[in-house]
Amino acid sequence: MESAACVEFVEVAKSYGQLSVLQNMSATCPVGAVTAFVGASGSGKTTSLQMVNGLVRPDSGMVRVFGEAVPTQGIEQFRRQIGYAVQGAGLFPHLSAFANISLVARLEGWSEERMRERASALMQQMNLPLSAAERLPRDLSGGQQQRIGLCRALMLEPQLLLLDEPFSAVDPITRSELYDHFDRVVHDSGVSALLVTHDLREARRLADHLVILEGGVIRQSGPVQDVLQNPTHPYVRRLVESQLQ
Repeated sequence: MESAACVEFVEVAKSYGQLSVLQNMSATCPVGAVTAFVGASGSGKTTSLQMVNGLVRPDSGMVRVFGEAVPTQGIEQFRRQIGYAVQGAGLFPHLSAFANISLVARLEGWSEERMRERASALMQQMNLPLSAAERLPRDLSGGQQQRIGLCRALMLEPQLLLLDEPFSAVDPITRSELYDHFDRVVHDSGVSALLVTHDLREARRLADHLVILEGGVIRQSGPVQDVLQNPTHPYVRRLVESQLQ
């Protein structure tokens, strides 16, 4: 039976020495939706994201992905079902755009024809000229680099996409265009996505579901409009008033 959640956090806690990063966090991220984790620096949102693909392990509690606990063994194969895009794209500077996009597919043993076909389809969806495939990252604009990073994250047709502030390093006009491309690709593919951002306007534009964090504690979560129209915690109310009003 398929889980109604793509990711579940069950009483998850994480500390580094005396610093408590997450405090008994429980949250459910719906399948087929974009869930945005919103909060200031140090709120625990990136740590939450990194627990989903096993980069960080909780001290207590459990993280489940499509109903199964994040494994301690076979983590590399587990990560193949998860795409990961980060701020600044994180491209390898000595590899062409195509080589960056297809890197994991090559490790998986895909044929050259299959890699070319999939990369070309993704580039077209992202409104990238196919001629960009053979360029090095330094020969691409910031917006193009970010779109290449998203293509790489989507290359293996993942069930789940993790996005750690992927749009924050580009200018506002480029960011708006990226939002349109992201919207189309994510919703056309039906992939579930978790987005980390400090920008509530970005979350409102891209997400279906919100998780608002402060100091490692969830202050409110739920469908975007429910949270924005009915903030139930002073921190959420201040966030809405400062960023959206």
